[in-house]
Amino acid sequence: MARNLLTIGFDADDTLWHNERFFQLTQERFAGLLAAYADTDHLMARLLDAERRNLGQYGFGVKGFVLSMIETAIEVTDERVPASVIRQLVEAGQDMLRHPIELLPAARQAVETLAPDHHIVLITKGDLLDQERKLAQSGLGDLFDSVEIVSDKTRQVYSRIFDAAGGADRALMVGNSLKSDVLPAIEAGAHGVHVPHMLTWALEHAAAPATEQRFHHLDDLSGLVSLVEEIG
Repeated sequence: MARNLLTIGFDADDTLWHNERFFQLTQERFAGLLAAYADTDHLMARLLDAERRNLGQYGFGVKGFVLSMIETAIEVTDERVPASVIRQLVEAGQDMLRHPIELLPAARQAVETLAPDHHIVLITKGDLLDQERKLAQSGLGDLFDSVEIVSDKTRQVYSRIFDAAGGADRALMVGNSLKSDVLPAIEAGAHGVHVPHMLTWALEHAAAPATEQRFHHLDDLSGLVSLVEEIG
């Protein structure tokens, strides 16, 4: 096993387990509830605007998403949204916070294989309690040497985490989001591995740094161990 890489960071949602599909199912439910007031495309655009606007206040995760849906519902109905719709949106958020965890292919194998020879850290953002719940239910919790649930993923955040574990130049970050998991990790001096998911939130889209030597792409996690050995 490679020894030059000390630290392997893993994103959680849509890297190790499914997550975005629950947001999309709730958006479909949201569109149905507001169909009498706005067409789906307009409603989704207004919701995305609200999410973007509210990130600084609510952060990432289900709770901020639900508040953004309620705010959008108020706006598109000119403050005439029925209380029953608000109640159903709150219930939809509660359903999301209870959804079962389904690991993505090769997730367990990748973490289990790399764990004995590396410092394995989970780096995720979102609601604290929800992320803790998902990690506990995933069955992967004991494989991580540390868990970082952060408000956002920036170069400074990755520098702090990787420096404490031997240096960013000997670290690798794995995730489905170019914007959050790959680019800022590379900026911090680490390798960044993009493992795309079939569903990615619009606010996580970014261009791949095709000429960056520390950038890597995998179709799925089954190739991660070989990549780590190659880098090392």
